[in-house]
Amino acid sequence: MENQFYRTSGASLITGAILIITTMVLHPTGGSMHHIIQITNIAIISHSIGVLSIPMLAFGFYGLSQCLIDKGRLSNLAFLIMLFGLIAAMFAAIINGLTIPYFLNQYAENIEANENLLKAVIKFGFSFNKSLDYVFISACCLAILLYSIIIIIQNKMPKWIGMYGLLLILLTLIGLATSFVFTSVFGFRIFIFSIAGWFLAAGYLLTKSKEI
Repeated sequence: MENQFYRTSGASLITGAILIITTMVLHPTGGSMHHIIQITNIAIISHSIGVLSIPMLAFGFYGLSQCLIDKGRLSNLAFLIMLFGLIAAMFAAIINGLTIPYFLNQYAENIEANENLLKAVIKFGFSFNKSLDYVFISACCLAILLYSIIIIIQNKMPKWIGMYGLLLILLTLIGLATSFVFTSVFGFRIFIFSIAGWFLAAGYLLTKSKEI
């Protein structure tokens, strides 16, 4: 029963990772209000895929946490931190990819007449979205750090996945030290592609639970 659960949750983690990669590949770049209106369909599609990835990733990390659980239950703490970050990412996707395009389309015929109001609303939305991105990035890094330490200490998973996680955290810290902007479209893509690789590896190991 446990092996089947780990395989199912591992497959869910892999699926979620593929979905967030797809989201970032399709993710359009920002621009003027007219441009945002023009890319409404692709924005909605890409961010909807991102929202769909959240429950897939959450279930996958729940399985990973149960696989790594110990007397201290630190893996449960890592899961809760990751879940907190995923919820922030969900709200960011809803605001940036669904709410703002929908809001602008209500004024598509008279943007100039409401330009000041629209700019203020969009600026607030993007600022809120950036804050949520920081929460997501921080939560992911902290959760991966905890998972990686647990993996290295225990023998329930190969230690290389733990070392891989620590390397990701180190590279992220280097990026912060060199003022790399993780909340830009390019920077966020780099971060997502990096952690997605760790998600895929962890999910694969879960699906091979009999061999762990």
